[in-house]
Amino acid sequence: MEQQTCRAGGIPALLWGPRSDWGLVAVHGSQSHKADLPIQRLAEAAAGRGWQVLSVDLPEHGDRTGSAARCKAMTCVPELAAVLEEARRRWTHVGLFANSLGAYFALTAWQEEPLEGAWLLAPVLDLERLIGNMLSWSGAAEDQLRQAGELPTPLGQTLYWDDLRWIRAHPIRRWDTPTWILRGGKDSLCGEKTAEDFSARFGCRL
Repeated sequence: MEQQTCRAGGIPALLWGPRSDWGLVAVHGSQSHKADLPIQRLAEAAAGRGWQVLSVDLPEHGDRTGSAARCKAMTCVPELAAVLEEARRRWTHVGLFANSLGAYFALTAWQEEPLEGAWLLAPVLDLERLIGNMLSWSGAAEDQLRQAGELPTPLGQTLYWDDLRWIRAHPIRRWDTPTWILRGGKDSLCGEKTAEDFSARFGCRL
């Protein structure tokens, strides 16, 4: 698979496949990176259909491990808005592939943007609810997060009070892009009802 290193919106990226007017931006999930297996498989399938793929590293992942930026919604959402601007300059037709936590960031960043389509793999669709669940799983309360400012969890995620406040102030209110969601039946991070409610609200195929 043809692959080029580049930057998109100022962050490390990979461009997969031959030149095309059709392109997918790929956003990985937590504890992953821009060249992970789902993105490799995506790039192979997309190339056969005439699409290029542009994948990026979120903060604290891939080539950005150890960076000062934290993997928070309040950081990642503006970054992905800049990535979309780069994608618009590169391609006439733009779509989205996103996995897990990356899906939530992309949905928030691009909710006002018309896309050719979106394909979401095991997506986080309600991050506020997930943070509440993670606090509960950790035996912690929201007040503890507020007082501490940040709390590590057994799942390897650190929760941030300022980010929770930001998420509450920036809900996903609109999503007009044709969207397909693939969710595992035992996915505890994105509950079945959350996925069904999101899909019904925005006309996604689950």
